[in-house]
Amino acid sequence: MSDERNPGTLAALLREHLPRGQSAELEAVEGWEALLHGHVEAARAAWPALPLPAESFVRHLARHLPAGKTLEVLRVLHAADLYLACACATGESAALRAFEQHLLRLVPSRLGRVSPSMLDEVLQMLRERLLVASGGAPPKISSYGGRGPLLTWVVIIAARIAGELVGRDERHQLVADPPEELARLLAPSNPEYALLREDARQLLVESLRKAVEVLPEQERTLLRLHHFHGFTMDRLTLLYGGSRSSVARRVADARELLLERVRMELTPRLKQDQLALESLLGLVNSRLDISLHGLLD
Repeated sequence: MSDERNPGTLAALLREHLPRGQSAELEAVEGWEALLHGHVEAARAAWPALPLPAESFVRHLARHLPAGKTLEVLRVLHAADLYLACACATGESAALRAFEQHLLRLVPSRLGRVSPSMLDEVLQMLRERLLVASGGAPPKISSYGGRGPLLTWVVIIAARIAGELVGRDERHQLVADPPEELARLLAPSNPEYALLREDARQLLVESLRKAVEVLPEQERTLLRLHHFHGFTMDRLTLLYGGSRSSVARRVADARELLLERVRMELTPRLKQDQLALESLLGLVNSRLDISLHGLLD
């Protein structure tokens, strides 16, 4: 064990597993051996119960050091996270327990508001997707490179799984609450809604429901993730890719489409009362977050 902790030995291990050009890239810089040694020490201090040989970790690290940025990645490396991921990829039982206790248990609070049944399914799919080898390929967790926190990486994948479930699974319907529940959600601290006649309230609820039902699937999913699960534009950008501005534009377009659908539902029924029509549309627009919270639950 002491030989493995020796900076020179660790450096030799890394050189052995790096292409010649990357090894030369490191040799041109002083102090990288001490940096590597510090990463291994920090990783073992974080996970003292994991029986992962230094050679296994260094070999795993070498696969995640890109040519031209070898030293740059070493300097920002989340070594303890990469160490845990490496041990999980080997199927080490102590590592899998640590992953469950220290990472998976934190995922629910970072996913936003998710029903218990859906959360259970997301976590089970997450375990299978990250920790189980498939078709001769290693577990997906082996692709984590240590450039950012492992928890963030895991949560992004969990969010993608949640989005997939919302988009394809009939058990996660976007329209689930009865009209009276939506009415209750619309009402708090909203004097304008409280002054509506009961028939107008029911008309508003029904129109919202029908408008959501006919929205394209992608728009419904975007609105559900943003308004119900509380995904910020930054989180949606991580989930869908592209730029933050393009994702924000897609969400805004989905909101506008929903409002247009509501107008289409209300107009034939209020064609003799334009003032009432504009009043209800204004109410939906001003309270859209609460409205969608009820509809997209």
